[in-house]
Amino acid sequence: MDILYLIRSRRDQLRGNSAKVAETILDDVGFAASAAIGELAAKAGVSKAALSRFARLMDCADLRELRLKLARASTVGSRFLGAAPQRVPRYFGQIVDDIEQSLHRHLAAFDERTFRSAVDLICSAQKIYAFGMGGCSTLLAGEVQYRLVRLGYPVSAYHDPVLMRIAAATLGPRDLLVILSITGITPELLTTARLAKSYGARLLTITRAGSALADLADIQIPIALDETDFIYKPTAARYGMLLAIDLLATETALRTPATSQELLRRVKLALDDHRRGEDRLPLGD
Repeated sequence: MDILYLIRSRRDQLRGNSAKVAETILDDVGFAASAAIGELAAKAGVSKAALSRFARLMDCADLRELRLKLARASTVGSRFLGAAPQRVPRYFGQIVDDIEQSLHRHLAAFDERTFRSAVDLICSAQKIYAFGMGGCSTLLAGEVQYRLVRLGYPVSAYHDPVLMRIAAATLGPRDLLVILSITGITPELLTTARLAKSYGARLLTITRAGSALADLADIQIPIALDETDFIYKPTAARYGMLLAIDLLATETALRTPATSQELLRRVKLALDDHRRGEDRLPLGD
């Protein structure tokens, strides 16, 4: 059980020393998780026996179990445990700044040779699957499909863990699996990557450098984490992932520019005929 949720959900029912202990823990979870029993009792102004009673009220067998649960709760980091701001002024500009910094940081870290090698895998693949799970990785796996299918490549995107496992089992040495993951540690993605590679499939990852997923890749495009203490906005790292996809798609199109131009012309004609749009509308929506 999430011990902090339990304490917060029961705090209005607590009285006396138990209420003091609850407030002391919630005021500084990091201290409560690391402090000795005597230190925690002293800060709360209660006895060790009162701490033991509080532990039992929180469904813990003893103080040891309470401390273990508090230690686990504190691992999320202080960004998620401090006092929540009532109002954060001028954050619109800060979000844009974070996006720009992420884009420039990723562009500086990208190696053109890596993208050329990634395109070699794409061009030689009989079929291509793109996997992503969670937040932006789910959406951007679909973006890989949209960007490459218009260039004539057979691409399918999957997000369901069972379908990913099924698809991975059908891959062979002439196929390519593209996996997107900012963290590079999602268990389902690691499992499907190993499964696909066991059948000889090639693996292209767009993920955090040095992660477990990156270590499995034949070609790896590195994503840098850009987390700040402002936890209320989405991660700026996803813009680095989108930049990687845009560069990869453009490099792929330019590998055979005449063929790509003809295919893109057909797509534009088909879409304009359907949407009745003008010349400068994008190839998509």
